[in-house]
Amino acid sequence: MPKNYKNKYINRELSWLQFNARVLQEASDETVPLLERLRFIGIFSNNLDEFFKVRYATIKRIDLAGKDGKNVLKGRTASDLLEQITKIVIKQQSESLKIINTIKNRLTDHGIFIINEKEVSADQDAFIRNYFITKVSPALVTYILNDLEEFPHLKDSVAYLAVRLILKNKSITSGISDSAMDIDRRERIYALIEIPKNTERFVVLPEKDGNKYIIMLDDLIRYCMHINFSIFDYDTAKANMIKITRDAQLDFDNDLSKSFIEKISSSVKSRRDGEPVRFVYDKNIDQKTLDYLMNKMGIDYTDSIIPGGRYHNRRDYMNFPDLKNPELVYQNLVPLPIPGLSLQGSLLDKIAEKDFLQYTPYHTFSYTVKFLREAAIDPKVKTIKITIYRLASISHIASSLINAVKNGKTVTVQIELQARFDEEANIKYAEQMQREGVKLIFGVPGLKVHCKTCVIEREEEGKLKRYGFISTGNFNESTARIYTDYTLFTTNEEILKEANKVFKFFEINYKVTRYKHLLVSPHYTRSSLMNMINVEIANSKAGKPNGIKLKLNSLSDYDMIDKLYEASCAGVKIDLIVRGICSLIPGIPNMSENIRAISVIDKFLEHPRLYVFENGGNKKVYISSADWMTRNLDRRVEISCPIYDEDIKQELLETFQICWNDNVKARKLSDDQNNQYVRNNKTKIRSQVATYDYYVEKLRN
Repeated sequence: MPKNYKNKYINRELSWLQFNARVLQEASDETVPLLERLRFIGIFSNNLDEFFKVRYATIKRIDLAGKDGKNVLKGRTASDLLEQITKIVIKQQSESLKIINTIKNRLTDHGIFIINEKEVSADQDAFIRNYFITKVSPALVTYILNDLEEFPHLKDSVAYLAVRLILKNKSITSGISDSAMDIDRRERIYALIEIPKNTERFVVLPEKDGNKYIIMLDDLIRYCMHINFSIFDYDTAKANMIKITRDAQLDFDNDLSKSFIEKISSSVKSRRDGEPVRFVYDKNIDQKTLDYLMNKMGIDYTDSIIPGGRYHNRRDYMNFPDLKNPELVYQNLVPLPIPGLSLQGSLLDKIAEKDFLQYTPYHTFSYTVKFLREAAIDPKVKTIKITIYRLASISHIASSLINAVKNGKTVTVQIELQARFDEEANIKYAEQMQREGVKLIFGVPGLKVHCKTCVIEREEEGKLKRYGFISTGNFNESTARIYTDYTLFTTNEEILKEANKVFKFFEINYKVTRYKHLLVSPHYTRSSLMNMINVEIANSKAGKPNGIKLKLNSLSDYDMIDKLYEASCAGVKIDLIVRGICSLIPGIPNMSENIRAISVIDKFLEHPRLYVFENGGNKKVYISSADWMTRNLDRRVEISCPIYDEDIKQELLETFQICWNDNVKARKLSDDQNNQYVRNNKTKIRSQVATYDYYVEKLRN
């Protein structure tokens, strides 16, 4: 490490906040279509909610336990880190509000007006009143706080309007009645209105003179306050939004009589009572109302108190209506077919001939669904084994597996019930599949199963032949439209035989199996990666071809970072594309001078993991479900799959290079964390569009 250099690592929480700052950059980018910019605001807000539920909550637990956390946090105390996070978030929130106002003003140039309750015209009044009475009012939950002995339990990440009503001609001191009475002496009623989740957040009003008008549900409720509180004789009413974010940790009981599904279900329900970790409020709320609420909720100013804007739960901007304005959204890139692999014929017959790579969303996810549907009805298919981490709300994957059982196949599903924030959906599907006769496995005690693989066995000429796929992403039709991920379809017996061993490990997990081809966490991924880096170091010293290219979501494991530093000091050239957390500091003399790192944030979420080792000229290429984080290497079941097909290997190398050459949406990762864009005099390359064009060209050849 160079002299006087302050630190070898960037704190993972602070690095994550800089990733979210890159998302916010997209929202502020004038070249991004306006409605897409609003959706990036939604992504930024949703990311922040999850960050507080998980990461901030973890650090807060360390702090509340009376520990400084210096060992875990690499020299930082938990209390200092919490304070620093809060300062950064307040600054980012303030910036996001400015961006929203800018976007709203720009939308007016296109005849789109987002109005508030004070801007409702006489023509819009009848529509809004009727909409409130017929669609909103029946769904509203309103608490009159003055009448409650206990303050209501506020739901996690649900927005509430905190209402203060000042009653007419009625003093706090009984017996006084004076219409000119000082407003501070009048009786107040405090109330909370829960913003319903099952009602559209953005209400599209009737067009007028070719202009389009939208009012947020919050403001529509404000406009109709006199209807909601018609039984009270009040003079003034003020409503400001508040929101609580709660600790999302799952706590399990030890009741041996309960099934694993019951324990997870119970734990998810108890999450609703998690400790508050963030309180966000409209900064324009009057102080008396704020003091009243904080006192009732037991929140003090030592907690994470975030003064925000007029509107919370801005994650809803992800679903902002497109209003049929194509110039205000990105061009739709229609998912492409895979050359040589038709959805109309038998996939299994084609895969028997050669391996195929599916790269969603550039390729259609329909190949994954078709593979399982074909297996479900093929009389020759005897067994199907698959891992499931996150499913779509309406899952054709689950339907295909149930269909397979009905056709007499033996179907085994390893479903991860602890997939964070998808537990309830997975429980629902687990119970449904269990009822239909699917054999369920709930993983390994103490380990999440995060690998994505499927193996089927098909009887051919009296013998069983394996077909399967290994992926970097979830088998989820919804996310496959916006997450970039690799899926390898193969009949390679060496790979699938070892994938089958992983399923055996789920059932007999006291037995650790050896693997020659797959890298499997938690037993072999770390050591195998270390060994391959050592080979690159040795090759560099011997003057042989060497180098490492990695595409990851996150890089935060300190031992792996130290190994990359060691490789850099030995002269190994290392290129990193890291979307999210990157605790490694690139470009530091005598530590990481041979390491370059970028992050690409664009329309699609960059999600695949790719490892490339030069290996003396005989490149080793892996696709993987595992980031280089301690949890993925040591506390999860992960699979990294080698690519043996030379054409697919070349395809992966070429698409990596396209991403690396991005000079439109790529940012340099550096110690100062300023998210500086990669800019040069070369032809502009927006890698996601260029990757799509790459696959269009493949179809032509």
